[in-house]
Amino acid sequence: MTLSFLWTVISYICILLAVAFFTLLERKGLGYIQLRKGPNKVGYFGLIQPLADALKLFLKEENNLQKTNKMPYYLAPSFSLILALCMWSLYWSSFSLWSFNFSVLLFLCISALNVYGTMIAGWSSNSKYSLLGSLRAVAQTISYEVSLFLILLSVISITGSFNFYILVMCQKLMWNCFILLPLFLMWFVATVAETNRAPFDFAEGESELVSGFNIEYGGGLFALIFLAEYAMILFMSMLTTLLFFSGSVSGIMLEIVFWFKVMILSFIFIWIRGTFPRLRYDLLMKLTWLSFLPVSLLVLIWSVSMKFLSVVY
Repeated sequence: MTLSFLWTVISYICILLAVAFFTLLERKGLGYIQLRKGPNKVGYFGLIQPLADALKLFLKEENNLQKTNKMPYYLAPSFSLILALCMWSLYWSSFSLWSFNFSVLLFLCISALNVYGTMIAGWSSNSKYSLLGSLRAVAQTISYEVSLFLILLSVISITGSFNFYILVMCQKLMWNCFILLPLFLMWFVATVAETNRAPFDFAEGESELVSGFNIEYGGGLFALIFLAEYAMILFMSMLTTLLFFSGSVSGIMLEIVFWFKVMILSFIFIWIRGTFPRLRYDLLMKLTWLSFLPVSLLVLIWSVSMKFLSVVY
């Protein structure tokens, strides 16, 4: 038990380090997309820049706001980060404590709780801008969760299991992205919206809301929100790879290929941010309720009927 706990702590530390260097990849990638240099002063080619930024944030003095609701204000960033780390526990390994037959259901339960961290952070700050940003984020996340869950149910109905390991084993002959290409494209757009990334970053619209739901946060508390957001981006990239591009069951080379695919999907998040402008909010809602929802429902009905016919005949 002690060894399992130790390996779990080490894995969480590795996730946080991966998040730190993913921010460096984002800053360098956006720099080259915008024809400028990214961070290149701190360390060799700027490699120590994420550690310097983390040190700066955690050593900063916290804002002493008089009108905030103190307890939820301080708990919201920690709650968001804990949920993001719990998500990462769903990836099976030799030292995982969470691998079981209904891991998909646990993912659905934890992802449904993600809105509370954003909502509590925006409400407890007692600022109009942060409250508007949190309301936008909650409406956006809940709307896209419906389509996201229906797409996930379609994949589950084809494979016939709630276990991520079985989902990977069913893709030995052919990846799901070839069989369910429209679903994969809708899933990826929904994950971009679910993580509040550009061009769907309405929760942090600088032009209207200054900084969105995290406007009153600074220093270490802002760093926790930052870590939670980027940990979710990496997790959704990993989950997309498991569902549509297969995963690694055994072997070091398969593991390397798997994480290479995860990094490609993660970089597409950065590429999209550097390419597309922010959409209008009404277009964002129309996309999920009038386009994604009907199509995902039809595909779910089709996949369930095909699975039923395969069982009967």
